[in-house]
Amino acid sequence: MPSPMPFDFFAPCPRGLEAPLAAELAEIAQRLPSAAGAPSFEAGAQVPGGVHFRGGWAAGMAANLHSRIASRVLLKIAERPYRSEQDIYALAAEQQWERWFSANETLRVDVTAIKSPLRSLEFATLRVKDAVCDRLRGVSGARPSIDTAQPDVRVFAFLTATNCTLYLDTSGEPLFKRGWRLDKGAAPLRENLAAGILRLAGWAPGTPIYDPMCGSGTFIAEAAQIALGVAPGVERRFGFEKLKQYDVSTWQTMKVAALDAKRQAGAKKADLPIFGSDISGDMLEKARANLARAGVPSLWLKQLDARGIVPPLEQPGIIIANPPYGERIAVRGRGPRGEVREPRHASREDGAEAFSRAQPDAADSEFFRAFGDALKQRFAGWRAFVLTADRSLPGQMRLRESTKTPLFNGALECRLFRFDLVAGSVKSRPGSQESQA
Repeated sequence: MPSPMPFDFFAPCPRGLEAPLAAELAEIAQRLPSAAGAPSFEAGAQVPGGVHFRGGWAAGMAANLHSRIASRVLLKIAERPYRSEQDIYALAAEQQWERWFSANETLRVDVTAIKSPLRSLEFATLRVKDAVCDRLRGVSGARPSIDTAQPDVRVFAFLTATNCTLYLDTSGEPLFKRGWRLDKGAAPLRENLAAGILRLAGWAPGTPIYDPMCGSGTFIAEAAQIALGVAPGVERRFGFEKLKQYDVSTWQTMKVAALDAKRQAGAKKADLPIFGSDISGDMLEKARANLARAGVPSLWLKQLDARGIVPPLEQPGIIIANPPYGERIAVRGRGPRGEVREPRHASREDGAEAFSRAQPDAADSEFFRAFGDALKQRFAGWRAFVLTADRSLPGQMRLRESTKTPLFNGALECRLFRFDLVAGSVKSRPGSQESQA
């Protein structure tokens, strides 16, 4: 049986999404039914890269099942000051790991640090692993096997300049891996970043939203699941299911409710004001398959060059886009008679190296200038949000941003630009304000 005492959890997230994650966790806490004697779910402090919260097993399981923005849910085991690797070993060796898992489960240990004085994080990782294994061998006579690819149990250590904190992972695979995206192309937008951007954009179900470069459908799938009440983790497994103390009966109740909600969503003939288009027919096929696996009814999807888009309905709404790097924006995407044709490559390259190879050339600049003209001329009254690693994008689009928010897509530093669209050129726009550096 799980312990009735409350636990301390930490939910890491993409940098820049701490406030949206805190708001989301507070909403999850309000939806969680309270049981007599059960610890409450309390959202805690925001820190760079995540949010603390406190509660019983139900709180941790609910955060895993329902959070769209968290990257993981980590259970805090212990914390104290350290000066050397031996101090870290001693802290880890004192913990009752046998309460949580046995030597029969495979293990992985990860260490991250900010301003740690230690020379080698690899050696610190080895010492934590040795301490956990030595503890289990001391109480059971057996050591767990190490599996860095698909472990049953993951232990995390976080080092500051002075303190070591030990965590037990309750998520397993990162939470942005929802389980529905099998067709994605290369280096897609992570689902939890897309969900956080929807919150930053102020989007709410019922508000029209249009992604004119939708790729494999991440933004529109997240928006549709939110609108239909489909839990992001409904189709996946979690690390806590391998731990001794998790609350099996409460989890089964949560999971059944989430599966029922997904079935009901799939049976609806919902006319959601969620729209997507892309120049690549291949990407649209992937988007349709992903939406079906996500339990989302058919949405409006069309093969269109983003320079030729028109509003999909009269009511103004939100445009949201993560323009691909390189050739998928494809000025070459129009044939000599104006028909759409496939670009030679339909990929988003990974990482900062790829972006450096895809700095805007004359063709890219022409594309974004024409895309900006389409927004100005046809989407007056809409708000547009564009995520890009290219800080010169507003100039290329000849639009003045009203805000720009730093965000990270994996290790790649980006900006989320907001454009409040009015008719006319950028020269007639009022002065801009910058929300963040």
